[in-house]
Amino acid sequence: MVMVSDTGSEKRGDVVPTRIAPPSVRRHAGVPRAGACETVIRAQHVTIRYGDFAAVGDVTLDIPDRRVTAIIGPSGCGKSTFLRAMNRMNDFIPTMSLSGSLTYRGEDIYGPRCDAVDLRRRIGMVFQKPNPFPKTIFKNVAWGAAINGYRGDLHVLVERALRRAALWDEVKDKLNQSAFALSGGQQQRLCIARAIALQPDVLLMDEPCSALDPIATARIEDLIGELKAHYTVVLVTHNMQQAARVSDLTAFMYMGELVEFDATDTIFTKPNEQRTQDYITGRFG
Repeated sequence: MVMVSDTGSEKRGDVVPTRIAPPSVRRHAGVPRAGACETVIRAQHVTIRYGDFAAVGDVTLDIPDRRVTAIIGPSGCGKSTFLRAMNRMNDFIPTMSLSGSLTYRGEDIYGPRCDAVDLRRRIGMVFQKPNPFPKTIFKNVAWGAAINGYRGDLHVLVERALRRAALWDEVKDKLNQSAFALSGGQQQRLCIARAIALQPDVLLMDEPCSALDPIATARIEDLIGELKAHYTVVLVTHNMQQAARVSDLTAFMYMGELVEFDATDTIFTKPNEQRTQDYITGRFG
């Protein structure tokens, strides 16, 4: 449950556990700034706790519009927790609390006026493992729009979503077949199409290729590059090479702390922080 003060602002914890040092984050010229690229999601001094345990501590960064932002770091560093906070998926964990400020296009994500259901329509999520519904391919894509009162032509919507997910040519003749008949990579692209069908503004991807083979992974990576023409993409990945291939910006997290956030080329060729250098060269993690 998110703790909110009587005035509607988040309650800030008095103490951040000592294991999380204040982040030293340097932005270089390659990182979009206000005026150069609109900020879609802004985190300011965000700390996320599960009970007394701080999974994320004092994170501040801006997610720019129509870019791919990757979040990397070793297991348990808080990157998925931070990602899920962006569309309030962590709300389903009763012991979760958040302090600081997290906004979407200027709107307080954890404020009393924010409708979490509507927020998740605007900020879609693709999970680690493909999770198609036990329905036909067509109904998987159309279902969310249909139950939310979509008044347009569902067939046009489904085709557009499947095309943007680079899946239409493979399934156009079997839309009434079960989604479970698809391969793992196709199922993941179907889940992307399902998210796209709700016409979101942002796509959050939590290690979308971790359960896929190299060929399917390459298809998803190519797709991510195409999606940023229409959506803001935030990608969590353990695969540093993947982050280097597909992202414009990269944030490195370690033990709940945002260590460094910069243009991807800078992070992987001349990082500012020694811990970043040690991580990307395999000295730990």
